[in-house]
Amino acid sequence: MKRFRVVFQPGGREIYIPEGITVKDAINMAGIGFDFPCGGRGKCGKCRVRILEGAGRPTAADKEHLEAGEIEQGIRLACLTIINGDLVVELPYETIPEHKILLATEERSVKIEPHLTKTCVEMDRPSLEDQRSDWQRLKDALVQKNEKYKDLEVPLQILRKLPQTLRAAKYRLTAVTDDRHVLGIEEQDTTGKMLGIAFDIGTTTMVGYLLDLYTGEELSVVSALNPQTRFGADVITRITFAGQEENGLEKLQSAVVEMLDRLVGEAAEKAGVTRDDIYAVTVVGNTCMHHLFLGLNPQYIALSPYVPVVSEPLTFAAEELHINVNPAGRIFVLPNIAGFVGADTVAVLLATEMDWSDRIKLAIDIGTNGEIALGSRDRLVSCSAAAGPAFEGAQISSGMRGAVGAIDHVRFGDGVEYSVIGGGKPKGICGSGLLDAVAGLIEAGIIDKRGRILTPEQLTGTPAERFKDRIVRHEGANAFLLVDGSATEHGRPIMITQRDVRELQLAKGAIATGIQVLLDKYGIGVGDVTEVLLAGAFGNYLDPHSACVIGLIPPELEKKVKMVGNAAGTGAKLALLSQGEFRRAAAIAGFVEYVELGSYPDFASIFANSMSFPTISK
Repeated sequence: MKRFRVVFQPGGREIYIPEGITVKDAINMAGIGFDFPCGGRGKCGKCRVRILEGAGRPTAADKEHLEAGEIEQGIRLACLTIINGDLVVELPYETIPEHKILLATEERSVKIEPHLTKTCVEMDRPSLEDQRSDWQRLKDALVQKNEKYKDLEVPLQILRKLPQTLRAAKYRLTAVTDDRHVLGIEEQDTTGKMLGIAFDIGTTTMVGYLLDLYTGEELSVVSALNPQTRFGADVITRITFAGQEENGLEKLQSAVVEMLDRLVGEAAEKAGVTRDDIYAVTVVGNTCMHHLFLGLNPQYIALSPYVPVVSEPLTFAAEELHINVNPAGRIFVLPNIAGFVGADTVAVLLATEMDWSDRIKLAIDIGTNGEIALGSRDRLVSCSAAAGPAFEGAQISSGMRGAVGAIDHVRFGDGVEYSVIGGGKPKGICGSGLLDAVAGLIEAGIIDKRGRILTPEQLTGTPAERFKDRIVRHEGANAFLLVDGSATEHGRPIMITQRDVRELQLAKGAIATGIQVLLDKYGIGVGDVTEVLLAGAFGNYLDPHSACVIGLIPPELEKKVKMVGNAAGTGAKLALLSQGEFRRAAAIAGFVEYVELGSYPDFASIFANSMSFPTISK
């Protein structure tokens, strides 16, 4: 088979690859970070690269997504460009962007009760008068410290190392145990340090919190993009990849496990400790991320009746998942509720204590898969809403993630003002910016209740007339020119197109439908909700007023909105520090009633009504 030389610029990274694969495959083989929001199916048009040398004829997808001038300049979609010769590929600035990742978490008190215990014991040396076995000697010494050790079991791998370790330590050991087993033995007294790390594995980002398991002190925080984004932006795309791509599931699991292990190392380095100091890892994520992390086939989550492989809390030896921490280390995975309501929602409920609240609250984690919970200590109901990737910037004409260069907020006054993450010229618009822009267009009277962008003629004689020169034609429909090409990083205009508005309507309609269905199921009205808790990155960066203007959140609840940060991360931290909280997470998962939106009797009519924008009082 022929092999061709591919050089990636800037940087000059060089790789030789076999004939017939795509530029996308070559990028992945070279280990270059790159987003393929649609999973490389040529649907989103976001994987633009410039072929400096060796550009072939454009594909049909290139012609659909790219301007004629771009094609002439050698711009191609990486996912569909087949390599049939040597290439020099210029990668765009978006290749490895700095992302705005939510790290902050809400704190609450917790009784510290570590999952593992370290106990130092000193033993008498054996003699002709005392010929107890090495294991009996250790066990007796532990029982002297605490009667709970009388039924302790020891695995074979510990027995194998016990004779040498015991004698090298001069019969002074630290035993690492859980409630039933000896997990590790260490020479001398090592009880002074025991750390753990809590992970929130999101569809887009991953965050880890390194904690002292004795004091609860946070020692470091690390984060990264979820490397699975190169296989698809949303869970459905990844489920499809896992099922249809050769070794797809293994690739997805390896990507996330390798990144998690790398973050463990970064967290330890930042805190000035070693991996051996880390004894416990907790993990939360939506049900799909949970399954992919564990290497479980997620395909039946996406097929009716949407059944996960497992929902119960799980505990594993860290080495089983190739996470390099202390050899005695354990991984604790929080439980799921249903196929599309996962351990991250359980963690949010744990963090916000909705299961103990005497008031009815509404918790929303807005994302590609919006997860919603409603209730109090008397009853909790939940659902998932397939919002799609609009809130992440995918399927939006100038959409991008919340990275440097993204417009994150828009304000309408006499003109249009916007802010850009990191400053400088904008490269695109992220979800919170899109939300502000559409809300502003609704309030200005440029978008009507049905979501139509009005013509310049329809704006004449209205307060919105000052914006009529910004109404342009795009793909046969009206669009609003947000930023002229001369003011953008790449020279292309940033617009809010009619299709963008429709995508946002679908996304907000899904979330709004989920909220209404839960209210109906609970038998209450909007006025009975005392607080709205917005969790997750998008929920904490959006403007609540904009969310209410477009009807994402019922307008009556605007004054009741509270941002709770990365509440899933908080829940993971609580479960790390306390066995009691980990058990409580299991109780929450069993207590919550799951509502399947698609099978709800009035789903279609509620969704149709939720697509419209609320009427704005003048």
